[in-house]
Amino acid sequence: MAQVLPDERELRRVIGDGDTIADGEVEGLGEQELVDLYRSMVVLRTYDERSVVYHRQGRIGTYAIFWNHEAMQAGSVYALDRDDWVFPSYRESAIGLLRGMPVETVLSWWRGHPSGWWNPLDYNVASICVPIGTHVPHAVGLAWGKKLRGEKTVAVAYFGDGATSEGAFHEGANFAGVMKAPAILFCNNNQWAISTPVSAQTAAETLADKAVGYGMPGVRVDGGDVLAVYEATREAVERARAGDGPTFIEALSYRAAPHATADDPSAYIDMERVEEERQNECLGRYARYLWRIGVLTDELEEQIRGEALQAMKDGIAAAEAEPSADPELVFRHAYVNPPPSLSEDLAELKRVLGNE
Repeated sequence: MAQVLPDERELRRVIGDGDTIADGEVEGLGEQELVDLYRSMVVLRTYDERSVVYHRQGRIGTYAIFWNHEAMQAGSVYALDRDDWVFPSYRESAIGLLRGMPVETVLSWWRGHPSGWWNPLDYNVASICVPIGTHVPHAVGLAWGKKLRGEKTVAVAYFGDGATSEGAFHEGANFAGVMKAPAILFCNNNQWAISTPVSAQTAAETLADKAVGYGMPGVRVDGGDVLAVYEATREAVERARAGDGPTFIEALSYRAAPHATADDPSAYIDMERVEEERQNECLGRYARYLWRIGVLTDELEEQIRGEALQAMKDGIAAAEAEPSADPELVFRHAYVNPPPSLSEDLAELKRVLGNE
């Protein structure tokens, strides 16, 4: 059961520190489930770390790093049923891997290749949203539609703290509250919207406080604690399925990596704080917890990490084996009645790409 830490504005936590804060446990999670969560986190961590390397090698484009966000993603997705829907932002670009999406599909998305497109119905994972917060109304709308059909589907929208400053977030949250949509608004508050700190974004004491205005509960959870995230999300799912409406979850962490590969955070971020957070990052915290309770072994850890690394190597090989995309795809469905200049633009693009 999660502990509530009053001195941190009711921040929920399950995993202790092996010293002053005792470990808790989550009802319903046995040894296999605990290992499954670890495996999911390792898959995400391996994907993220290798993607940074692939970017530096020029094998994928600009990449949004999610290092130390794995507990938020793996813990929340594990609380969902397969029929529930996931609406990711760019920070959750690899979350489809937890639904069986091939590694090469996500890598191809970052390569700008058409094979990086997928049918959302195949995985119940919507397209990755790059504009900030615009997918929140989409998730709420789908959840409400499912409710109207008498289905018990829940939709989760993931977004960062910066999205709570966007109009689309407030529109989606208001609609969810009024319609009692079975939705979860999951905010990964790493305290930075690129270079803008939370303190410059809102006068509210916490982002979870914003939920009150929309008639939904606001829950604060330690975003580096995968078990606390899972438990909080599971409760939100149960509430949504019972017809009690949406929940806002603020998962609190601190961004311990650049915003993206094009960002140099040294100009604005507290590097001492970053180093502290890196020493207590979420995957290591969870691994130490599993060691303390006797679930993780050297052999199992090596096996899981080896499988994840091999999947990434196979994925980049498969992505790079795709034939070059047809440049005409960029133009083909842009207009019903294409303007005459479009053919000239296509010819110029082919010339630049050497596809004449």
